[in-house]
Amino acid sequence: MVGSREDMKYIVVTGGVLSGLGKGITASSIGRLLKERGMKVSAVKIDPYLNCDAGTMNPYQHGEVYVLDDGAEADLDLGNYERFLNINLGKDNNITTGKVYRHVIELERKGEFLGETVQIIPHITNEIKRRIKEEGYKARCDVLIIELGGTVGDIESMPFLEAVRQLHTESGHDSCIFVHTTLVPVMSVVGEQKTKPTQHSVKELRSIGIQPDIIVARANKVLPSDIKGKIAMFCDVPTRAVVSCPNAKSIYEVPLILEEQGVADYILERMGIHGKPAPELKAWKRYVNNILESKRELNIAIVGKYTKLKDSYLSHIEALAHCSAQLKVRINIVWVESDSLLKKNKVKKLEKVDGIIIPGGFGGRGKKGKIRAITFARENKVPLLGVCLGFQLSVIEFCRNVMGLEGADSAEFDSECSDPVINLLPGQKDLKEMGGNMRLGSHDIFISKGTKAHATYGLDEIKERHRHRYEVNPKYHERIENAGLKFSGKDELGERMEIAELEDHPFFVASQFHPEFKSRPMKPSPLHLALVKAAMKSKGK
Repeated sequence: MVGSREDMKYIVVTGGVLSGLGKGITASSIGRLLKERGMKVSAVKIDPYLNCDAGTMNPYQHGEVYVLDDGAEADLDLGNYERFLNINLGKDNNITTGKVYRHVIELERKGEFLGETVQIIPHITNEIKRRIKEEGYKARCDVLIIELGGTVGDIESMPFLEAVRQLHTESGHDSCIFVHTTLVPVMSVVGEQKTKPTQHSVKELRSIGIQPDIIVARANKVLPSDIKGKIAMFCDVPTRAVVSCPNAKSIYEVPLILEEQGVADYILERMGIHGKPAPELKAWKRYVNNILESKRELNIAIVGKYTKLKDSYLSHIEALAHCSAQLKVRINIVWVESDSLLKKNKVKKLEKVDGIIIPGGFGGRGKKGKIRAITFARENKVPLLGVCLGFQLSVIEFCRNVMGLEGADSAEFDSECSDPVINLLPGQKDLKEMGGNMRLGSHDIFISKGTKAHATYGLDEIKERHRHRYEVNPKYHERIENAGLKFSGKDELGERMEIAELEDHPFFVASQFHPEFKSRPMKPSPLHLALVKAAMKSKGK
């Protein structure tokens, strides 16, 4: 069955009422349950914005920019797919309005449409369907899950909804099903769960020719049978296809919640697929229990400048959750807005944490507070992990406060500084456009033996994902190492510095790459795991 064009199955996940209901987690959880039944599953995220990708977006606009092996800068939900399904995705797994329209316009300019009037229907919708189908065939999967971003009724979503409506017609009723995620709120005055928002959302969906097969109802608590029955009646779905999805303590509980209600079995039945026994999910249940039932606690600070929107650092949050499960320790994330550390005595808030993460970012805002946190960690022997910009700032802090180079800085922040210890990558100086042209994606890293990095990975060579324009200035490599900051990881030519560490510190390690993007529930990021282990050891003293 795998890879057959005739047997390809599609699950389209839409959302109603408002955004942020968890369509990505719903899609990922359904995919996990089908994979547990022996099916090959892949996923596509549709983002109906005009950007070609998420690379130029401020994290406050759209959460973190998730980077894939092939260098694609994508929506954060692709991280959920990779983590839940334990697969590696690529640029074609994220479809945006910008990508679709640009391609169609390029074809029109080349005369590929032979004089036709180019229109939304059929040209744009055909391109959307082509991209969906081609990704399914390329992945050679049994089931392709398609998550449509935004909410039903959004103007920008209309071409995509029309495209998946056509996909359903073309592939057949048994080969394409619709899962609609919606909200069932509670009015505080009466304390009753209200189904009207769901009814109106489904009515909107049906008005464009799409009848949902399953309704995933998000709510603060479990839906009682009468509410499920009411939704089923007004939305024209079987009662067993109304799925109650209350708030969970961990997103990794959601597959278990859906499995308990028979969601995967209903999907297989609806698609005419038989002979797939229900999994026991022992490993997944053990993983979730380890997160929820841990008795020991740690406080890990994430010092960033986008902390008001936690999704800006989603992959770090999940990497710590993976460590929590493996080490059976509850990790409390202490969010520290970096600029707050510039205020008098505010750095003292770091005295109560067991470890510190300095994540990536761009621009000068917040750098002083991050440097202050790095100084605190270095001087007080607090385990620290610096990532991307956190790596660069760790080098700057060391050069300033240990080597005495008071003018040390990054050319990103001060192009006229006396010691540009962080400089622009070769090939970046003459670029006119900003999107998709950084050092992106998976690159080889070679690790020196006898270092913390080597002990952490247990390998001489690794591959990790990158997203940066600046690097450690080669003119300073030797001076920095001679002063005590060891570059334990380098590129294949030994010219680009990838990992830095202090030898006389419990754990002071920084990476130019983003280890959080490859962290998985059953296989945590080695650097995050090493940080948590060091924090546990330090706290145990």
